[in-house]
Amino acid sequence: MIHKEGSTTISITLAVLFAINAIVQFLLPEMVLVQNIFLILSIGLLIIVLQFFRNPKITPTLGENLVISPADGKVVVIEQVEETEYFKEKRLQISVFMSPFNVHVNRNPVGGLVKYFKYHKGLYLVAWHPKSSTENERTTTVIETKSGVQVLFRQIAGALAKRIVWYVKEGQHVAQADEMGFIKFGSRVDIFVPIGTKINVELNQVVKGGRTVLAELK
Repeated sequence: MIHKEGSTTISITLAVLFAINAIVQFLLPEMVLVQNIFLILSIGLLIIVLQFFRNPKITPTLGENLVISPADGKVVVIEQVEETEYFKEKRLQISVFMSPFNVHVNRNPVGGLVKYFKYHKGLYLVAWHPKSSTENERTTTVIETKSGVQVLFRQIAGALAKRIVWYVKEGQHVAQADEMGFIKFGSRVDIFVPIGTKINVELNQVVKGGRTVLAELK
């Protein structure tokens, strides 16, 4: 299944590749080898774009006290930090880096009430840069669970990802593992949980959005 966010990009890609191959055939009608090279490269590029926007069906891992990964990728940060935008106190941060080859659907790590949402314009530092969490283009979402625990997570644009899409707003009730947004062409998601939360993953561990349990809330 192809994600709806890919329809425009895929259409443009098809049109450009068709035009390029048509021009090559028109200008070089007798150079079949060159035509075939362009055709093979075009097919390869199209496959890359299609796989980027894939949206496979999943069987989510659900649980009121569970914090599930909001994205496919690799855990690149597990540390105690000062969260300065909303909590303004220390929290445990878990960061998941998404390469261009990961599924880029973003999912709610917990279910509950959206207490806070804000979009920030910003830079496009590489996603693993320490300042990308606070200086890159990003969104910040805080969801309060039924038990009253608040979990904050950020969609962060990277050097290639220059468009963040979100489907949530303040005051909305959301379900755990439902789609909350999409980041185009590689980036990262940060999750902030209370100090003392049990962390279930390790650095460099590969995680799956909506399925891997990152942490267990008290």
